[in-house]
Amino acid sequence: MIAPEPLSPNFPAVAQALAKELDAAGFSADGIAAHLGPEATEALYRREPGVVLAVCSDDARLSRLIRFFVLRRPATAEALGEMLTPKLALSLIDDHLVLPVPDSSTYRIAVEVRPHVVAGTPRLVLSDLDASMTARVPGRDHVLGVGSASLSLLSATPCTPVDSVLDLGTGSGVQALAQADNATHVVATDVHARALEFAEATLRANGVDNVELRQGEWFEPVQGELFDRIVANPPFVVGLPEVGHVYRDSGLDLDGATELVLSQAPEHLAEGGRASILGSWVHVLDQPWQSRVASWLPSHGVSAWVLQRDVVDPGMYVSTWLRDESIDPRSDEGVARTVQWLDHFADNDVHAVGFGWILLEDIGDAPSEVTCEELSQPFTDPLGPEAEEYFTRTAWLRGKDRDDILDANYVVRPTVALEDIKLADTDLGMGFADETLRITRTDGPRFSHTIDAGILSLISGLHPNGLPLRDVVGLYAASRGTGQPEDVEKLEAEAAKAVVDLVRHGLVLPAEIAQLTHL
Repeated sequence: MIAPEPLSPNFPAVAQALAKELDAAGFSADGIAAHLGPEATEALYRREPGVVLAVCSDDARLSRLIRFFVLRRPATAEALGEMLTPKLALSLIDDHLVLPVPDSSTYRIAVEVRPHVVAGTPRLVLSDLDASMTARVPGRDHVLGVGSASLSLLSATPCTPVDSVLDLGTGSGVQALAQADNATHVVATDVHARALEFAEATLRANGVDNVELRQGEWFEPVQGELFDRIVANPPFVVGLPEVGHVYRDSGLDLDGATELVLSQAPEHLAEGGRASILGSWVHVLDQPWQSRVASWLPSHGVSAWVLQRDVVDPGMYVSTWLRDESIDPRSDEGVARTVQWLDHFADNDVHAVGFGWILLEDIGDAPSEVTCEELSQPFTDPLGPEAEEYFTRTAWLRGKDRDDILDANYVVRPTVALEDIKLADTDLGMGFADETLRITRTDGPRFSHTIDAGILSLISGLHPNGLPLRDVVGLYAASRGTGQPEDVEKLEAEAAKAVVDLVRHGLVLPAEIAQLTHL
């Protein structure tokens, strides 16, 4: 385990100068990908430095920068000055952002300097060195760069304009970067002083000046303040009540970190404000995970959409996080840690661990609405726009009774596909028999609903400028010769229930929402 180097007070200023020079050299995510080509770029993401090094063996400036900053190959001070400028190379050396290699006249990079595309904008993110290109064991004070959790939260967070944003647990400042272009003012907090030093350097490197950094635990730095948007990637790892690594361990038992954030975030949402939160929760005996998460939210004031993206057994969960800290689960240390961790799970009746997004919206004094569901289907579209539309759809549904639903006009989302599934007819021994009708969105989270022929006929008759749902049901009933009042009433009840579910997942949209979203 390597203790991180203390950061110089000049770090932000040097980072700003370095970013300017790297940008001029084409050292960006797109520039590097174009320079390496698709195969070596894939190797870079697979953490295979040798493949990348073979492509960057020439003397081109960008190749040398990739070797030094990305692959962490040593270079002489003279070579560093040629890659950048002599003055900048001297600053990196004097401020210990590059360190001398023992028994050598060369230097190596001491911090991670990696270009990314954050919320569609080229950015430079600075953090502690990870284990992607060289063998490293992160210490307690390690500060992450752009990891899979950061990318997951970026995907689920809207980038529409707001006045104020809170980035809770900012780390190296990735989420604050994503929100800086969309907000008048961003407050980014972290309990970890080193993380805030990296965040300041990252913000300076990207010319961002509307983010205020504050140190403190959880919501303590923003007591009494309200925000239009809250973004939170807390240390949500489920385990023992201890802190082995500040970036992932909260010191709270099991899923206490997610519970704390969910229970307190609503207090800091402005009127109509929204939150995007990453979290984990345990699956315990005799309690559905949905009711566990819902119990952490207030009884009034929030609409919550809880999406479980993954669920793993305790053994896989522990092994995953041991590898995260570069511990081989096969080693003596790995086996001992595994047994200790799993014993704690067993003592608390934990049989699985879930992970996903919790999306919140302030709804004033109304009773809270909590929807928990699995989101296990594959999809690639960002979830942020879907979150925005989801709350628009649920706001439209809120307070509406059956008559309201029946008297409205709707449209089937243009991206919905119909699947008519037939299986070989084993009774006849020939041909195919009807099995299932399914409609599926081909955009967003790709929600899918199984329907029957009756519901298919009803939604096929929907048009935003046509008949309301009630009249479509009436025509359908008449066409089937079931026009008796009691039959029509039963069909209306079934249709209203089906349409509410389809609206919730955006397969069918009320006409006014479709017009608003230009669908």
